[in-house]
Amino acid sequence: MQSIKIRSYVGKDGMLHLDIPVEMIETELEVMVILKPIKKQTTSLEEEELKQLEWHEFIDKTYGCLRDDPIMRHPQGEYEQREPIE
Repeated sequence: MQSIKIRSYVGKDGMLHLDIPVEMIETELEVMVILKPIKKQTTSLEEEELKQLEWHEFIDKTYGCLRDDPIMRHPQGEYEQREPIE
C-alpha cells in the first residue's frame, strides 16, 4: 500500500480532476480519496474587507428592529456651571 498526498483545485464546474502517476501498470487498484478543504490564507487587507462585510451584514439584519419600540431619552437634569479653564 502506498499513500500519495497531492493538492488540487476544484473549478466552477465542481469537478475534481486527479492525475496521479503510479509505478504500477496494467494493475487493478483500490483508491481511497479523502477531501480536506484548505483554509485560504488571507492578507490583512482581505481580513479588513471581511470584517467590513460582516459589519454591513449585521447592520442589514438589525436595521429598524426598534421601530415599534423606539428608544426614549429622558431629561438629563441640570448640570453645575464650572469656571472656564484659562
